[in-house]
Amino acid sequence: MKTLTITDAKKNLGRWLTAASQGEDIGIVCGADIIALRKVEVESTDYAQREYGTTPEQIETVEKVTDERYRQLKRSGKLVTVTVEQLRHMID
Repeated sequence: MKTLTITDAKKNLGRWLTAASQGEDIGIVCGADIIALRKVEVESTDYAQREYGTTPEQIETVEKVTDERYRQLKRSGKLVTVTVEQLRHMID
């Protein structure tokens, strides 16, 4: 494991985050502890359950309602697909 001081980690944070995301073991010394940088997968249903205490049934209901709303907007023409270039032109 590559260990860094907080100061060293801050100087090249992007580099260390990239290394950690590619599987390299990176640790930051914080007092008597070493805090590991690790890539984690985030799943929205897990987040909703942990953060808001939702049940799987509630999440399923939200997914169904959201999917139906998406289909309605798509059919009505209010929801359109744009390219990156079109999006850039919209915000310029």
